[in-house]
Amino acid sequence: MLPDTGYQILAFDPDVAAWADAARRVGHKVLSKGGERRHGATWYVGVDALPNAPDGSVDGVPLRGAWRSYVDPPKIWHQAQLSVVFPGYPQKDPQESEAAHRYRKIRDAAHVDGLLPEGPQRRRYLREPHGFIAGLPLNAVAASPLVVWPGSHLIMRDAFRAAFAGHSPDVWHQLDITDVYQSARRVVFDTCERVEVVATPGQVILLDRHLVHGVAPWADGAPGDMRMIAYFRPQVMPSQWL
Repeated sequence: MLPDTGYQILAFDPDVAAWADAARRVGHKVLSKGGERRHGATWYVGVDALPNAPDGSVDGVPLRGAWRSYVDPPKIWHQAQLSVVFPGYPQKDPQESEAAHRYRKIRDAAHVDGLLPEGPQRRRYLREPHGFIAGLPLNAVAASPLVVWPGSHLIMRDAFRAAFAGHSPDVWHQLDITDVYQSARRVVFDTCERVEVVATPGQVILLDRHLVHGVAPWADGAPGDMRMIAYFRPQVMPSQWL
C-alpha cells in the first residue's frame, strides 16, 4: 500500500543491491550491442531490453527484497525496461515537433504509463494497463532524475473513472481518452508539486500506476556518463486497472 502521495522510495536493501549490481553489468552488455536511442541519442528506450528470467532473476541473482510485500508480484516477470539517459538529454529528433520537444524539456515529458499515443494526431488509448511501476536504480548517477507529481494519481484516477463509466472493461481500449487525459493533466500541473526523485542502487522506487511522472533534463555540467534504471510494469486486466 503506497502513501497518499502515490509513490515511495524504499530504504537500501542488500538483496536489491545484489540484483541491481548484476543488472547493471548485464545492462552494459545490452548497451554495447546497440539498440534504439531517441532524442538525439540521449535516451536508450530499452523496453523489454533487460534479459531477466521469468522469475525476475538476472544472471542467476534472484529478484528479492522487502519491496515485494508492497505490491502483488506477477507469477511471471516480464523483461524489464532498461531506461538509460545520457548527458545532453533531451535533444530534438528530426521527426519531433517543436511543441513535443518543448513539452519534454519544460514538463519533463510528464505522462501516465500505458496510455499510448497513436496516429498522426497522437490520440491516447489504454493499451497497457499496469498493476504497478517499480523502478530499480542500477547506478548512483543523480542527473536527469525521475520526476513525480505527488497526489496526481488521485486526480487522474477520478478522470479515468468518469471517462470509462458505463462502458465494459472489454471495450476500454477502444475509447479515445485524449481530451480527458490532457485536461486532468493540466489540473495536476496547476495543483500538484513537481518533485525530483533520486535513489541509488539497493533502493526501489514504487509508483502508483496512475501517477503522473517524467524525466528531468540532464543539467548542464552534471556529473556522470549515463543514468540507468530498470523498470518493471506488470500488466493486469483492464477491470483491475481502476
